[in-house]
Amino acid sequence: MALHKYIIALDQGTTSSRSILFDHEGRIVNTSQQEFKQHYPQPGWVEHEANDIWQSQITVLLNSIKGYDIAQIAAIGITNQRETTIVWDRATGEPIHRAIVWQDRRTAPYCSQLTNEGKADLVRSKTGLILDAYFSATKVKYILDNVPGARDRAMAGELCFGTVDSWVIYKLTNGKTHVTDATNAARTMLYNIHELSWDDELLELFDIPREILPEVKDSSEIVGYTSKEIVGHELPIAGIAGDQHAALFGQMCLEKGMMKNTYGTGCFMMLNTGDVIVESDNRLLSTIAWRINGKTTYALEGSIFVAGAAIQWLRDGLELFDDAQESEALAASVNDNGDVYFVPALTGLGAPHWDQYARGTIVGITRGTTKAHITRAALESICFQVNDVITAMAKDIGTRPHELRVDGGATSNDLLMQLQSDIAELEVVRPEIMETTALGAAYLAGLATGFWSNIEELEKQWKENKRFNSKIASDTRDHMNKQWQRAVKRSNSWVDDEQTAT
Repeated sequence: MALHKYIIALDQGTTSSRSILFDHEGRIVNTSQQEFKQHYPQPGWVEHEANDIWQSQITVLLNSIKGYDIAQIAAIGITNQRETTIVWDRATGEPIHRAIVWQDRRTAPYCSQLTNEGKADLVRSKTGLILDAYFSATKVKYILDNVPGARDRAMAGELCFGTVDSWVIYKLTNGKTHVTDATNAARTMLYNIHELSWDDELLELFDIPREILPEVKDSSEIVGYTSKEIVGHELPIAGIAGDQHAALFGQMCLEKGMMKNTYGTGCFMMLNTGDVIVESDNRLLSTIAWRINGKTTYALEGSIFVAGAAIQWLRDGLELFDDAQESEALAASVNDNGDVYFVPALTGLGAPHWDQYARGTIVGITRGTTKAHITRAALESICFQVNDVITAMAKDIGTRPHELRVDGGATSNDLLMQLQSDIAELEVVRPEIMETTALGAAYLAGLATGFWSNIEELEKQWKENKRFNSKIASDTRDHMNKQWQRAVKRSNSWVDDEQTAT
């Protein structure tokens, strides 16, 4: 057998699927990416065709290994958009409903109903999560309630529920393997992060049959093999982690207190809390960072729903520019935001505000406001939201972190990174390899198969590309943060249950 030279990472994201081939030094050898269609059937609803996810993912996988000896590939690691919910026919592999995306708000009224019934503390105590439409449980319930016959079929064991990792693995193995890992399970609102098992009380609360659930595995272990019919070779699938967990691992934030933020469609901040579950007093999420060799590492997380999506909206909705990369130069063409503040609550506000009824707001507009000011305000809005989460984390752990490791596509925007350092008053550190989500999945798969011998070997691979330090005066920073908080209040509770109901 040929010597293993490569690891594949499949990075299944909200708007596109990617496949990246890494070598033993953690360098990118080849990559392929394909976008797929987004569906918005009603305001606040977001859906994907599950087969579009699969077709785009298998296409980029095959593209990324074209011309390479498949026998030299040690394993596949998978990382994925989290909480997005798919229910499919166990026998045929066909979805019974479109995937309901993590951004979708259709079940917000039901979440409010459960909160009013006093169920929020129960959910939080078991899962570490806020009772919110963001997570998978109410999405599964919606599908079972709204597809004729689905609930009976689910109880008869004829259906599978999975987050996107489960779906991709099921398809890669030609229906042989129905699994997830602890990180993805922890985001369903059905998994007890203390007992590390699906929770019967939560399954009863959301009326979800245990028969449809995947088996929960470690984040780094061989869970199955790709079907020869699909890939042409039986490659071990050996790493699974939700995108933010994979990024934390890829950033080598392995010590308690280390923190990263991923700038993508949304922003996702994660802080390693070691083997301790930190129960947040500031509306952050307690979650599983990863589980390796049966040992669970935990994290605090703040989820920001709209980050890069705000720039996409300026491009596609307002047509302020043709390419998202133009936003940097446009925002840099003005010295400041002109006292314009944009709260991008396009699908509600996430941590630490958790207002599912907030909506997007732009305040401070005058006759002198230009598209450059609005674009700069949009970039700053990402940084303000991140700072809100950092402030909440600091309160929970009793100290403010001084360094933030960053990753994701938007980190190539130097202005955004500088604004982040200015607004949050901390060092922002960008690594050489910014694709740390995919890298984390590759690392997890490589550890499970012996491609890398240990974590110490991986730590040596992490290298800094650039460090940003705050350059603005404290009174300027204070003014900006005060104005941001005023703008957030304007966006709060803009719609009510009747406007978001199905």
